[in-house]
Amino acid sequence: MALYLLYESASGYSLFHAYGLDEIGQNTEAVKNSVLDLTRFGKTVKLEAFQPFSSALDALNQCNAVSEGIMTEELGNFLRVNLPKVKEGKKAKFSLGVAEPKVGSQIQEVLKIPCQCNEFVLELLRGVRLHFDRFIKDLKPADLEKAQLGLGHSYSRAKVKFNVNRVDNMVIQAIFLLDTLDKDINSFSMRVREWYSWHFPELVKIVNDNYLYAKIAKLVQNKSDLSEDHIPQLSDILGDEDKAKEIVEAAKASMGQELSPIDLINVQQFAQRVMDLSEYRRKLYEYLVTKMNDIAPNLTSLIGEIVGARLISHAGSLSNLAKCPASTLQILGAEKALFRALKTRGNTPKYGLIFHSSFIGRASARNKGRLARYLANKCSIASRIDCFSDTSTTAFGEKLREQVEERLDFYDKGIAPRKNIDVMKAALESVLQNDQEGDGKEMDVEQAGTDVPAKKSKKKKKKSKSEATDTESMAVDKSTDDFKTDASAEPSTEKKKKKKKHKSEQEQGTVTSDDAGDNSTAKKKKKKKNHEVSEDGDAEMASEVKKKKKKKAKNVDE
Repeated sequence: MALYLLYESASGYSLFHAYGLDEIGQNTEAVKNSVLDLTRFGKTVKLEAFQPFSSALDALNQCNAVSEGIMTEELGNFLRVNLPKVKEGKKAKFSLGVAEPKVGSQIQEVLKIPCQCNEFVLELLRGVRLHFDRFIKDLKPADLEKAQLGLGHSYSRAKVKFNVNRVDNMVIQAIFLLDTLDKDINSFSMRVREWYSWHFPELVKIVNDNYLYAKIAKLVQNKSDLSEDHIPQLSDILGDEDKAKEIVEAAKASMGQELSPIDLINVQQFAQRVMDLSEYRRKLYEYLVTKMNDIAPNLTSLIGEIVGARLISHAGSLSNLAKCPASTLQILGAEKALFRALKTRGNTPKYGLIFHSSFIGRASARNKGRLARYLANKCSIASRIDCFSDTSTTAFGEKLREQVEERLDFYDKGIAPRKNIDVMKAALESVLQNDQEGDGKEMDVEQAGTDVPAKKSKKKKKKSKSEATDTESMAVDKSTDDFKTDASAEPSTEKKKKKKKHKSEQEQGTVTSDDAGDNSTAKKKKKKKNHEVSEDGDAEMASEVKKKKKKKAKNVDE
């Protein structure tokens, strides 16, 4: 069976014919050795056809299609023209070697050409790629390198879909930096405490907060200079005047040793660094909160910014987190414990990063595992909504949080929670209602000038109906409620109707009072539809007289 090779290069599609090769007799090592030698490889593989790409954009589109496993129209036409034709109902006497199995399966499905992708074919394609510039005469190696470089850059840019509002990479870097800052600030604060405690050891017991300790160390500097005049400044920092007085009293009877001015300057500078780091950490946390609300609003409202960012960071991206099942999300961050338990056949971990959620801390010891499994399920739903939804909303996250709260009450008090389908329907209705309200506001702004006269005309028509003197009541359809009127309406309304005779009767839906017979037939039709028609006394008497005459005529005939 003949073997053809399809090679997709940066400059175009090419088709090679490999003949004189026995796949069974040739092992991989022999093929590798023959591939490196052009004289040997050129005798077995020859170029059949080459179709260059029309432009760089065409090359990018073809490359994207091949990477996604799609056979384009250009590729299909190229194969139809250059490959031997296969008769209907007969098997092909050749096969096509491809590098992408997905493309091969689609070629086989559409063109009915048998395709193969194995180690033997890949080695042959490697040889084609190695000596490709030698097979095509007018193609120079420099031109091929330029085409490959340009296509590589454009392909990479096309694959990286950049969205300013939904870049989860920013969250990953921010949470990494936040964790690093927490560790550094703690270690630096302990260093400030140890360093300044040589001079003022009593301050450690009075001030516990690291940030406040650094601010006071920078303010006080030399304890011998501390007096009652510094109490207002200390109280502003601490927010407590009693503690400020206690610091002043402790400074007078301190057992610490004296420090030189240069040592105090170094302590002061280091304390300022710790304060700057703490301030930057606060701003970074605010930045992380805003980014999480943009990228994953439902996950943020369900489990919080920090835990949600750590889940995204550990998974690699929001899309990877959305692809994870709930069982995997439950133990994210506890991989070592999981593999150790599997190896020793012990108990697997119940939770990973979601242990830092407040829900797990509020649950009792016996219910922590159950709640962790339930919370992982809800986090998986929230991450998928955030990843694949077009609109940004927190409605689903809030409803999922309510479900977790209800589950906590169910474990503690036995109160039955709502079903998931009901909660999701309520969340979807709230989202649709918000969208309709937003659209309604836009329509009100756009049609502010046209809505007012329409309302006035409706009010006028309602007044004309209420001012009717007759006692007739007519049940009217909703679609023609503003247009249908009685035969006994006022003359002013009849004049208006006569002016609008050029309109169709279906749009007008009116009944003129010119013909008494027409008026009576219209009333009979309305009586059949609405079962609520009252007639005039004269009309009733006339109908009764007609009925009596008919009865008399029947009796006479009999």
